[in-house]
Amino acid sequence: MTIPMIIALSITLFMVILIMTDKLPFGAPPLLACLLMVLFGVTDIKTAFGGFSNATVIMLASFMAIVAALEKTSFIGAFRRTILKMANHGGYKAYVLLFIIVMLACSIFGTGSTAFYVLTLGILSTIQYTDKLPRGKVIAAAGFACNHPLIPVNVTLQYGVVIAVLEAAGSAITKVNLVKFSILNLMLSLAYIAWALIGYKVLPNKNVEDTKSGNDKVQETVYDLPKWKEYTTYAAFLAAVAGMILQSKFGNAAYMIPGLAACLVLVIGVLNFNEVRNNIGAPIILMTAGVIGVADALGSTGLTALVGKTVANMLGTNVSPFILIFTFCVLTSVLATLTGSTLGTVYVFAPMAIATCMSLGLNPTAAAAAIVISGWNGHFLPIDGMPAMVMGIGKYKLTEFWKYTIPMYFIRLIALTVAAVLIFPM
Repeated sequence: MTIPMIIALSITLFMVILIMTDKLPFGAPPLLACLLMVLFGVTDIKTAFGGFSNATVIMLASFMAIVAALEKTSFIGAFRRTILKMANHGGYKAYVLLFIIVMLACSIFGTGSTAFYVLTLGILSTIQYTDKLPRGKVIAAAGFACNHPLIPVNVTLQYGVVIAVLEAAGSAITKVNLVKFSILNLMLSLAYIAWALIGYKVLPNKNVEDTKSGNDKVQETVYDLPKWKEYTTYAAFLAAVAGMILQSKFGNAAYMIPGLAACLVLVIGVLNFNEVRNNIGAPIILMTAGVIGVADALGSTGLTALVGKTVANMLGTNVSPFILIFTFCVLTSVLATLTGSTLGTVYVFAPMAIATCMSLGLNPTAAAAAIVISGWNGHFLPIDGMPAMVMGIGKYKLTEFWKYTIPMYFIRLIALTVAAVLIFPM
């Protein structure tokens, strides 16, 4: 291991400890880590602070302003009242219904859709909850549900990656049953449901607000926008969502649509400048931008490839298929989170596992499918887009966050590995 690798790992660990102990305000530890990465020569300033010019961060910051404007509309007011009504009829039932609805909606957008989890968490952040359904009980469950389609029909991205890594490893198998691959995704989603039903008990019973309602009733701010402003806000919101969804077709220009939509709600007076500034510079934006720089610096040291080769050598050629696949799923998911490059990490580890399977005379399809899917299922560290946003909006302490995410992480990967071996016999 090189000195830059050791320094980068040490700084990353220091950042995680600061987040865990709440010694600094939320969003500050990644910025300090970026400064230290540059100070110790791990990376240059452009890379360390590249997160602030990252297209996704710019899109997210703009969308936060759009959500703040949407909060003032009658639609969100009605949505809040519906959630409160659900909560008053039973907090646990409302909790289950919320994350199931999110998983159904995820079926349309597909796994790992930035637009979808930003949209979902943005809307959830505007809701005022009662003590029967605190945000602490909802944000994590509904947030991570954004990664698990209940009807996994939109799996083309991951399916394409599976085919690509099989070809890259020189496998003779270049076709994978798409129906079976969708079933594998369904098994993962069912494992998440199983954990979420239990995880309700470990999520903190707290609201984001500093004060609790006490009598299960909240004092809601009522906005009275003129109809033309309200309809314009809806149009701006839909345009921002469309821009995020269609990014793959329109390229970088699509990332600018949420920013232009935010300018529109500022110009027509739905938000004033202070409101726009506070939302685009929210702690969650600083957190997200900062961890991108840390992840890029960590990945540039060559740590990913080194770890993969070391583990492959340690496993040897006399290892059970389950242990082989599970180990590479853990490595892929952890380093995809740490480096911020899901596809890059998958393309490093999946061919190694596939090659190992072929050397053992095993069908590598299960390994390819499971390892590719695992790349989108880290999430126990709040240093990637979705987990960082969940932790920020839910205002969880790291210990509270880990009580939910660490069991979730292992339950999902074990279920994924078992299902892969059963669906694609080796």
